[in-house]
Amino acid sequence: MTRGLGGGTPSSALERCRVALFDMDRTLVRTDTATLYVRYQRRIGEAGLRDVAKVAWWMLQYTFGVIDAEAIAKSVAAGYAGQSEAAMIEKCLDWYRTDVVPQVCDAARRAVAAHHAAGRITAIVTGATRYAAEPLAAELGIPHVLCTRLEVDNGAFTGKVIPPMCYGIGKIELTRALGKRVGFTLDEAAFYSDSITDLPLLEHVGCPVVVNPDARLRRIAKQRGWPIEAW
Repeated sequence: MTRGLGGGTPSSALERCRVALFDMDRTLVRTDTATLYVRYQRRIGEAGLRDVAKVAWWMLQYTFGVIDAEAIAKSVAAGYAGQSEAAMIEKCLDWYRTDVVPQVCDAARRAVAAHHAAGRITAIVTGATRYAAEPLAAELGIPHVLCTRLEVDNGAFTGKVIPPMCYGIGKIELTRALGKRVGFTLDEAAFYSDSITDLPLLEHVGCPVVVNPDARLRRIAKQRGWPIEAW
């Protein structure tokens, strides 16, 4: 068996792809960035144990694919209403350097570098916001970030999410829109993800690659013969 770009099991379909799409949490990054962020907020005095427990509950629901991601995103966005976007960018850069960088998978770095060396288009496709994803994209040299977008007016958050949310079928819609802008179809794309919640996009790309999968996604990947990688 030949080895994959991230150190796992590849397919000839992967080598033919023109585009490599990457989920962020538990794929490029070993854990959930939401968990890392609330821990950072607790350290700087912006969150308490109740906030940590709430995020832990959300992540448990996410793991089992039963989370109401849209409702949670709207609730979180509402809490940011009136806050400065510039302050959020600065805070997330500090958080990224201190908390996220140590959690970026070495195998993910190698996989992204290999796709770049092969001349492929790369993009992060994540349910997180640009404030979490863009620092990682910049470090890895990934030019495109598809994410959940928060509405901003006059430099401040309005408390609203701009549809579609980058989750479930929303990832398909946003990826197709990127394809129209830069010139590719989903059949020409590989997508790396860990989660059953990403099954819609995994089913639509030419080469689904399962990374550190949850139990449900691992079972489906084995049934369908999809590559499974450990990063």
